[in-house]
Amino acid sequence: MRERVFTIAIDGPAASGKGTLARKLAAHYGLHHLDTGLTYRAVARALLDAGLPLDNEAAAEQAARGVDLGTLDRETLSAHGVGEAASKIAVMSAVRRTLVEKQRAFAKTPPGAVLDGRDIGTVVCPDADVKLYVTASAAVRAERRWREILGQGGEADYETILADVERRDARDMARADSPLKPAGDAHLLDTSEMDIETAFRAARAIVDKVLAARN
Repeated sequence: MRERVFTIAIDGPAASGKGTLARKLAAHYGLHHLDTGLTYRAVARALLDAGLPLDNEAAAEQAARGVDLGTLDRETLSAHGVGEAASKIAVMSAVRRTLVEKQRAFAKTPPGAVLDGRDIGTVVCPDADVKLYVTASAAVRAERRWREILGQGGEADYETILADVERRDARDMARADSPLKPAGDAHLLDTSEMDIETAFRAARAIVDKVLAARN
């Protein structure tokens, strides 16, 4: 009999804390973890490295087919320029179809996985055991990103970051293919006034309840 996997889907806008939460949940429950945003960043990085235009959907789809989910380098792919390029790649239906297929296969790897992104609970894993929608106000998310950049020794302007966050939100929520929105059965976690440990405890309570019912 095939082993049943356990899947946690986490969606939400940029800088909401969903990535950190996903990594902590995966470590706590012994599950695999995939930041699906990195898969789009990997496609964008491939186009940038090859000097190809970001609106070349055929080249982007080809790059998506070559993405290896096991070798995604968070540090390399986290550059701001790559993120901006990725948000343009992410609106391409052909790229989304290719990457979603890879993400679904990853989610089925025993004993299960935590996937975070923009369309996990709605498109990638609509049958996930637990769905979380993690959000926070744009102002709070911009401040988090601003502090993160300063903490790494970089320079940043808060107002510029806020405008960037709002622009990305609008693009993610308005795209025709797989727009960012909470699944109908997702648990909402607003982290505007939560630190990561508080959010982690709240998420664990939700997951533990589902696991208890399953067992």
